[in-house]
This record gives sequence, structure tokens and C-alpha cells, in this order.
Amino acid sequence: MTSKIKVDNINKVSDDSNIINKCGTNITMGVNGDTVIIPNGVTEQVQSGGVIQVQSGGSITIASGATITNNGTAVGLGRTGTVDWATTPVTATFTASNGVGYFCNTSGGAFTVNLPAGSAGNIVSLADYAATWQTNNLTVAPNGTDKIGSTNASAVLSTQGQSVTFVFVDATQGWINTMDSTSNVRGVPPFIAATGGTITTVDTNFKVHTFTGPGTFTVTNAGEPGGSNTVSYMVVAGGGGAGYYYGAAGGAGGFRESKAATDTYTASPLNATSGPTYNLPVSVQGYPVVIGGGGAARGSGSGSGPATAGSGTASSALAITSAGGGGGSGGNSPGGGTSGISGGSGGGGGGGSPGSDAGSGNTPPVSPPQGNSGEPSSGNRGGSGGGAIEAGGTDGTNLGGDGATTSINGTPTAFAGGGGGSNPGQAGGDGGGSTGGSAQSGAANTGGGQGGCSPAGAGGSGIVIIRYKFQ
Repeated sequence: MTSKIKVDNINKVSDDSNIINKCGTNITMGVNGDTVIIPNGVTEQVQSGGVIQVQSGGSITIASGATITNNGTAVGLGRTGTVDWATTPVTATFTASNGVGYFCNTSGGAFTVNLPAGSAGNIVSLADYAATWQTNNLTVAPNGTDKIGSTNASAVLSTQGQSVTFVFVDATQGWINTMDSTSNVRGVPPFIAATGGTITTVDTNFKVHTFTGPGTFTVTNAGEPGGSNTVSYMVVAGGGGAGYYYGAAGGAGGFRESKAATDTYTASPLNATSGPTYNLPVSVQGYPVVIGGGGAARGSGSGSGPATAGSGTASSALAITSAGGGGGSGGNSPGGGTSGISGGSGGGGGGGSPGSDAGSGNTPPVSPPQGNSGEPSSGNRGGSGGGAIEAGGTDGTNLGGDGATTSINGTPTAFAGGGGGSNPGQAGGDGGGSTGGSAQSGAANTGGGQGGCSPAGAGGSGIVIIRYKFQ
């Protein structure tokens, strides 16, 4: 048989003051100002539907080491809209806890704060402990598919002395920055984003901007090293025009290329892999793009003469400049032709007796070289133009120097071939160099030199391609 004690109130013997009072469905323990102590080892349990209420002026104090649990899981007593600051600075990547503020010290290097799994009302604060976030950034990463300001992507804190507070609102917006000492923080994808030129997607994860005329490469998001913040580029100048009457071919426009460290395509042999032109970083701004035109031909006119054709003009982008291809010399017999013009690749020497010298390539000099020399004339044969990877005449008399083949646009393509020599006309180099003896101008947007002609033709225009990882 179970024993029972039935009472409504329990009072103290000393002064008859109330200790426990039962009124209706409520049980009151003590009076205002009293302290209720639960000894070590004793468990107080509130069954489902029960409530513990603290009246005005009262308090519940949780001693060190004590916990409040819900079915065995520790829980808090709810937030008041602020955090409890952990005053030991954090110096390396860690996972934050709900309701805690952290002083993040990046003076020894950048690191990442991983936010806890989002639940409505969760709150985390971060402060720049050593005022070094502008040098060594702090990255804030959401958990799984959670978002920061509507975007499932990390936020990068890069303002000196910044402090921020994130509150998780819902699945749509995720963590929203509610307090910021200096700026508004939103999640930003860690990849470059840009506009300008003709934009295509190649090799799954890369954007290619192709400029066949002047324009602006406008960076709208600079990215970060963990995604992409550097670009690959190819800058090709306009090719040189051809000389008239035993005329020599024009040299190819200068060819310059560099593949970024994050890129995967097969670059040309002229790919820059070190130095200031390699792995170029970009910032949020507009970068002007200039496309060089092909050099003008030496007009046919009447009679003969050694007049030389025009050189191509320079192309430029991202502070990279490629020089225009040298114009081919006009021929003259007797009396000989004049020398070809130097440029990105050199123009050929004009035909006649005696012969004439070719123009030099890689003028002005850069590393890797942007082109090669043209071919001197041979008797009445006008010399061929130099190409990006070989001098004029390398593969045989009066054959234009070959251009460089790159897959920067997603397909192996040759650019900047030298024009073929004349009398009789010979083949131009791979990459837009035209055949000698033809009045047709060099192929547009290849930087190809025009073949030696009678009548002569103009060189091919240049091209700029910029490529970067976007996802």
C-alpha cells in the first residue's frame, strides 16, 4: 500500500511564513526575495505541459557545471538579442556556436569562421581583434545549404576594425547582418564576374570574353583566391601590310598570352608562366580594351618603287600591350628594295637586286617574346613576314612564319602568322598569314601579316581574349 501525505501549505516553524503554497493548479515556492536551492545530485523534472514561472524580481541562477536539459539534450534559457563574448581571441579556422561573440585575430594569417547550422533566432557576433581584416581577411562560411543574405556562399570581411552580428532569420534569407560597425555584409560568390565583349562558356567552369573591336572588360566581382581572382589572357595586335612590286610580306601582330594558375586549357609555347604578366589579379573596375588594325598596303599605282607598307597597330588590355606587325618592304629592280619594318613580328625585305633586309621581331622586347623577324629578300623574291613562333622563311624560302596555337577560346586555334613572300606568291604562316601574290587582305581578328602582293593588301586586325574561372 502506497503512503500519502496530503497538505495544501507548508510553513516554517520559526515564524509561520509560507514555504510552499498550493493554489488551484499553481504551486508557489517561497515568497519574493527567497532563493530556491536544488542540491547537487537532485534532479527537478517538469513534465510535458508543465511550466516554471519566475515572478517579477525573482531569478533562476544556474551554477557552474549545472545544466538544463530537454529529453537529455542541453538547452539554454533563450537569448536576449545579444551574445556572450568569448574574450580569448581566436587565431585559426573554427566553428562558431549560437549565442557567442568572437574576437578574431588575423594578424598571423587569414582564416575562416564556419557558422553553426541555422535555426531561427540563432545569433553569432564577430569582431576584428587586431584591426587586420583589411590585410588578412576573415571568411564567414554558412553551414551546408544555409545562406548569408539570400546567397549560399561565404562572406569575406575585409574592413579594418569591423565588427558584425549575424542573426539566422529563415531559409530564404538565412543569416542576416543586423549590426555592423562600418558596412553592410552580404554573401558574395568567391569567383570573378565580369561583362564586356562576346561572352561564352567553355570547359564547363570558365567564361571567355572575346573582343574583336574596342570595348571595356568590366569586373563586377573580383572573387577571391579560394575561387578565382586572376585571369588568363591573349592579346594579339594587327598584322603588317604588304609591299608592292616584288613586295615583301607583312609581319604578324605581336602575340602575348598567359594562363592563370587556376586555369586548365592548353596554352601556346609563348605562355608567360612567371613575372609581372603572369596570374594577373583583377579588381572591381572597367579595363579598356584596344584592338589594333591591320597595316595598310603600299598602293599599287603606276610604275615601281621601294615604298614600304604600313605596320599594324597595337592591341592592349589589362595593362598588356602587343606591338603591331611590321610592314613589308616594297620591291625595286634595279636598285633593290628597302628593308622590312620591325614590330611584333618583322616584315620581309623587298625584292630586287641587290636584296634587302627584313624587319626584326619582338620590338619592343618583352618576355616571352611576342614575335619573330621577317625574311630578307632573295633576288626578286620579296621576303616573307615573321610569325609568333617562328621567323619568316623558317619552313622554306618565302614561306610565312607560323603563328601560335592556343585553346584559350575552348578550341585549338592559331593566331599571328606571317604573310607569304611574293614573286611567285608563297604560303603564309598558320594563324592568319595570307599567301603572297594575292590582293586579299589578311584574315580579320587573327593578327596575320599580309602576303607580298602586286597589287598589295592590308594586314589582318588584332583580337583580345580574356578568360577566368566562374564556378
